[in-house]
Amino acid sequence: MLIAAKRLITALPGTGVLAPGYLAVSGGRITEVGEGPPPTAPDLDLRTGVLVPGLVDLQVNGYYGVDLADCDPEGWALVAGRLPETGTTAFLPTFITAPVARLATALRSAQKTAGAATAGARILGVHLEGPFLSPARAGAHRRDWMVPPSPDAVAELLDAGHGVLRLMTLAPEADGALAAVAALVAAGVVVSVGHSDATAGQVAAAADAGARMVTHLFDAQRGLHHREPGVVGQALTDHRLTSGLIVDLCHVSAAACTIAFAAAPGRICLVTDAAAAAGMPPGRYVLGGQPMELPPDGAAPVRPDGTLAGSALRMDQAVANAVAVGLGLAEAVAAASRIPADLIGRPDLGRLAPGAAADLAWFGDDLRTRAAWVGGEQVYG
Repeated sequence: MLIAAKRLITALPGTGVLAPGYLAVSGGRITEVGEGPPPTAPDLDLRTGVLVPGLVDLQVNGYYGVDLADCDPEGWALVAGRLPETGTTAFLPTFITAPVARLATALRSAQKTAGAATAGARILGVHLEGPFLSPARAGAHRRDWMVPPSPDAVAELLDAGHGVLRLMTLAPEADGALAAVAALVAAGVVVSVGHSDATAGQVAAAADAGARMVTHLFDAQRGLHHREPGVVGQALTDHRLTSGLIVDLCHVSAAACTIAFAAAPGRICLVTDAAAAAGMPPGRYVLGGQPMELPPDGAAPVRPDGTLAGSALRMDQAVANAVAVGLGLAEAVAAASRIPADLIGRPDLGRLAPGAAADLAWFGDDLRTRAAWVGGEQVYG
């Protein structure tokens, strides 16, 4: 397949926008990318909008009425099948805090469920957001289910999640947390700091132990203070750390998003933190098995007490919002594709380059997804 595009964004550093551009696909992979018109007549000519790498979302709690912690094969297949409508072609189902035994059971189920969902967006593994979090920064998580990361608890989750646990969020100030970071990293799990009241020094110590990410920057973590930079200050200044950011302009204001992009260029990845309410009408849904509600005013979903509980954000809308607050289009696309893919060790995803998987999204001029491909096969549009 040979595709010509009015505009093409590779998401690679320094390449920016090819206008016009083209790419060739064979055997599910990109074989050629070039600027200008294609050498022969294209099979597909995208004369409007922009062709970008398929988007990679590292934090999806649910979507389309499905709470992914349930690990129901039909529900997972539904979400994977429909996420390409939002430009997302690869994602991490995310389980929030629950008792360790329950999370271990969910991870074992996920090993089977992830392999069964063969159509639509790629399931790259599981993001475990808890239970080793700080009750002082609980957010929508249940405090009574949070526990310190004991060696036995870490070992139980690693055993249950063998081959599927890809990312884990924890609070580095908890007793035993630094040993847990080292054990998780040694097992090939990316560790992220989140739901944390840590000082900047404690976050730096976690990075020394191997942590490489901060979960939903600004939300449910110690903020920036001029004498104690906290989680936010360390995240923005420590070049070892990449931060997830929910750019729905509800969790984080436009001004704060602008600060983050300016302070940590190339180290911000867009995430949705989407919950079951995403893609659905206003009403009642669940997050981590607990109730939440999507208001009718377009705001983010909330727990019964008004606490923000995930989002209803689309990944393509996150890109559009990032552009609206001043980030360049090429940089916004990279933040939603190459940067998260690289963070979890998937350099074959999130870029338009020879040898990469032919996971593509075509945005209209309004940056809304018009079509998507996974491995060269059209899965939407």
